[in-house]
Amino acid sequence: MNAYVYILRCADGRYYVGTTRGSLERRVAEHNAGTFGGFTSSRRPVRLVYHQAFEIIVDAIAAERQLKGWSRAKKEALIRGDFEELKRLAKPRRKKSPSSFDTRAVLAAQDEDD
Repeated sequence: MNAYVYILRCADGRYYVGTTRGSLERRVAEHNAGTFGGFTSSRRPVRLVYHQAFEIIVDAIAAERQLKGWSRAKKEALIRGDFEELKRLAKPRRKKSPSSFDTRAVLAAQDEDD
C-alpha cells in the first residue's frame, strides 16, 4: 500500500481529511511542522485519528472526497469504528411532515392575478 486517506484532529477540535502517498507518518509530521500552510497550520498540533491504506492514490482521493462530505457525527463514528452508528447516520433523513402552507395554491393565486 502506498496511498492513504487520513483524518487529523486539530488542536481546536476540528477534523481535517487529506490524502498522501508514501509515508503517512512523514505527512502528519509535515502538518505539525506547518510545512505547507493551509487549514492545519493555524490549528496545531494535529493528531492522526484515522487512516485507510489504498493501492493507488486515485482511490484514496475518491475516499477523501466522500469523507469531506460527511457530517462530524459520521466522521466520529468512523473514527470510533462504530459501524452500526455509521449505518444509522447514513440512512436518509425523514422528510418533515407537510406544512399547511400549500405552494401550489400560492402559484395558482398568482396566475389568477396576472
